Amino acid sequence: MTAKKLRLQIATPEKLKFDEDASMVIMRCITGDMGILPDHEPISAILDYGVLRIIDGEIERRIAVFGGIAQVKDNKVTILANDAQWPEDIDIAFVESERERMLRRSQEDLDDLEIQRDSVLMRRTLVQIEVSAYPLLSKMEHKDHEETDK
Repeated sequence: MTAKKLRLQIATPEKLKFDEDASMVIMRCITGDMGILPDHEPISAILDYGVLRIIDGEIERRIAVFGGIAQVKDNKVTILANDAQWPEDIDIAFVESERERMLRRSQEDLDDLEIQRDSVLMRRTLVQIEVSAYPLLSKMEHKDHEETDK
């Protein structure tokens, strides 16, 4: 018997980023993280900036999602994101320089609008850094497991 799956679609204004089956989806909503398994009740949620985790058996993929909406219905999760980036799409050198720039700007005397804008940009860079580090972490974890198995 095959395990029940969800269909996950992630779309941005530019293109369809993902359209495959998954065992579980964990997404960052404005109210916190939400895990979706097959046969989840219908729900709509507003997405925050965060890491979306796609789990299919032993395989886990992560994608940075920057706001949007999610709808869950009939074992289908549809995400319409303002933007989404896979780890390989992230220019980590640029992101690190933006993070440093935001840190320097936080020491300046800024008006409320500039502070809000910089806060959003800082959240974006931190999500990008977390997602871009994931493949490296998973490779190191895999290597650690191989070494302990010997």
